[in-house]
Amino acid sequence: MSIVHADRRRAMIAGVCAIALWGALAALSVSAGPIPQFQMVAMTFTVGAAIGIVRALVRGVGWRGLVTWPPRVWLLGIGGLFGYHALYFAALQLAPPAEANLVNYLWPLLIVLLSAPLAGERLSWLHLLGALLGFAGIALLAAARGLSFGSQYALGYALALGCAFAWSLYSVLSRRFGETPTDAIASFCSASAALSLACHWLFEPTVWPATAAAWLAVLALGLGPAGAAFYLWDHAVKHGDIRALGALSYATPILSTALLVACGLAEPTSSLVAAALLVTIGAVLASRELWRR
Repeated sequence: MSIVHADRRRAMIAGVCAIALWGALAALSVSAGPIPQFQMVAMTFTVGAAIGIVRALVRGVGWRGLVTWPPRVWLLGIGGLFGYHALYFAALQLAPPAEANLVNYLWPLLIVLLSAPLAGERLSWLHLLGALLGFAGIALLAAARGLSFGSQYALGYALALGCAFAWSLYSVLSRRFGETPTDAIASFCSASAALSLACHWLFEPTVWPATAAAWLAVLALGLGPAGAAFYLWDHAVKHGDIRALGALSYATPILSTALLVACGLAEPTSSLVAAALLVTIGAVLASRELWRR
């Protein structure tokens, strides 16, 4: 196996770990309690930023080395992290959550589709079919809960679509900045936490976690889904197979629902099993080219 291919496989493993961490987002959010959304982002992204800052300082990277990025790198990072969450929260306010989430979950498919024109990847029918099967699995899971798209929620759906484009563009375009070290994520998390705190002060009441367990859940969110996951994903999209990563990303809501079931926070259903099967088949197809080498 070539060194380049071994590095790509390690990057894919990092991507899978990020997806697994995002799968824990819902269960940890429930455990944290009813904390306002921007406040939650500000708290967890602060923890996420601390991970990168400590990591950089231990490696001898000074403070200047954490902030001296070109303006376009700052724009991409803040647009991806803060922009995605701001659009998502707005979409949930203006459209039913199930429908908004389904539109939002076009982002893995968009990663696959955009990887050819924006990242110079060769797109095969296996990648496209894998992503489509993944989206079909998520659509099946959402439909089982009941869907009703109404024209009165058009703005909310448009914002949810904006979420999908924000995260997919961030993921694909990050590949163009492969020379930018993952240390930059600490800067993006810090800026996103500050912007979220400002939005919290403007639009939300302050609600602190009610118990020690809730505080631990917030800390776990910052260390995992809102922290380590972003660093792992950055490495994955810059050095892994971004086409396969797109299809694999559809495992996130499946893992999320399965964990809620395991924690007794949701009921197991046949649609979950069927959706998991579709997503698994899609992921195998999309990553077949990588793993058979």
